Amino acid sequence: METFGSYLAKFGALAFILNEIRGAILALPVLYTMWHAGGDAMKLWLCFCTIAGIGLSVLVPMWAMRSWSRRRHSLT
Repeated sequence: METFGSYLAKFGALAFILNEIRGAILALPVLYTMWHAGGDAMKLWLCFCTIAGIGLSVLVPMWAMRSWSRRRHSLT
C-alpha cells in the first residue's frame, strides 16, 4: 500500500507538469508576436532567453539538491 507521501509527490509532479503546459500556452502568442514584430536581434534574444530558462529550471534544482544533500550528510 502506498503512503500518503507518495500520493502527494505524484500529485505535485502532475501539478508541476500541468502548470508548465499552461505557461507555454499563455506565452506562445506573445512569443510568436514578438518573433514576427522584431528583427534578428529580437529572434536571438528570444532564443537566448528560452535556452537560459530551460537551463535554469534544470540547473537550479540540481544545485539545491546537491547543497541540501551535502548539508544533510555533514550533520550525520
